[in-house]
Amino acid sequence: MKSEKLILETPYGTRDLLPEDAAEMRHMENNLSGLFRLWGYDEVVTPTIEHLETLAPRISEENSLFMLLGNQNKPLALRNEMTTPIARLVSSRLKDAPTPLKLSYLGNVFRVEQTQMGRQCEFHQAGVELMGSDTPASDAEIVALAIESVLTCGIKDFQIHMGQVDFLDGMLAYYEIEDEQCKEFKSAIERHDIVFMNQLIDALPLSLEARETLKTLPLLNGKDDLLKRLYDLPLNTQSRSAVDNLAAIYALIQSYGYEDYVRFDLGTIRDFNYYTGMVFEGYSIGLGFPLCGGGRYDHLLTEYGHPMPATGFALGVERILLALSRQGVQIRPSSKDVYIGYTDACIDNAIRRATELRRAGKVVELGMKEQSRTCAEQSCAARGYELLEYFG
Repeated sequence: MKSEKLILETPYGTRDLLPEDAAEMRHMENNLSGLFRLWGYDEVVTPTIEHLETLAPRISEENSLFMLLGNQNKPLALRNEMTTPIARLVSSRLKDAPTPLKLSYLGNVFRVEQTQMGRQCEFHQAGVELMGSDTPASDAEIVALAIESVLTCGIKDFQIHMGQVDFLDGMLAYYEIEDEQCKEFKSAIERHDIVFMNQLIDALPLSLEARETLKTLPLLNGKDDLLKRLYDLPLNTQSRSAVDNLAAIYALIQSYGYEDYVRFDLGTIRDFNYYTGMVFEGYSIGLGFPLCGGGRYDHLLTEYGHPMPATGFALGVERILLALSRQGVQIRPSSKDVYIGYTDACIDNAIRRATELRRAGKVVELGMKEQSRTCAEQSCAARGYELLEYFG
């Protein structure tokens, strides 16, 4: 039988991580995992594969999922984000756990999309979910931890853009806009398609003043002075409460000392349909896509039969690494301590020394065959070790 030609390329939208890339990725993940632990978040791990019906209701286009057939032709899908799988986990395995639940994760996720710089079909996320608390303190902690996560990764020049889904919903309700038109309006804002958004607004049976007010909504951004200006808009109870909520969260972020990293942006609404309150995205200079994002999603767990308020954020590890590269920040590689060379007569001593050093926490490579000192010196340098020990 003629053997098939092996395919040596990775599938579209995926990539191999070479040793240096993998070391940078692991270094970043270890730093984030340690930070989450310091803030009291316990790590959980969910399957890469979920039932299709678990994920599909949470997205606008089902064809963005990688789908497959499981046992007995049960439709499955690769997870496209981490919040929904964790909501499923909490609603089943952790439904009797004391609240608030503070959970963290590190994992790869998959989305069918056009790949470009900073966007792949397979990518890695790190993040946290805080479930069982509906206070501004919960949202403030999530925003503060997101900021500290980016800082821990080594990025200094970035901004958090914070919005409020209830504010936009309240304004649309104030003007009695129908549900289907609201969906189109939100979709246009999420895509940053201001031209189409304005066309939608111009077609509404509203006064000129009302249409002009709606057109300004995605353009409302600024520092804390913006909140004062929002109160001057025609607000109903829902949108006024949303502004009050942003003000309360911001006051607590000031207590963390992170207010300089935050600006308000009412055009930030996020691209998943489960957000219900405060939302945010983090941007770095030179990147046209967010480093991180998250917000409040109080209704998601209700759909799994376990009502519970929740908030959280996710951070794109590849995007962090790209931002560091764009800002000229080098990740300090893990040290490779000792290379051990030997002659055949001294291999036992070399093995014992390698074992001793490893137990002391050193990174040690033992040569795989007899070498002269000169060859051992060359191997030590070529393989990136700081020190040579030679037995001969």
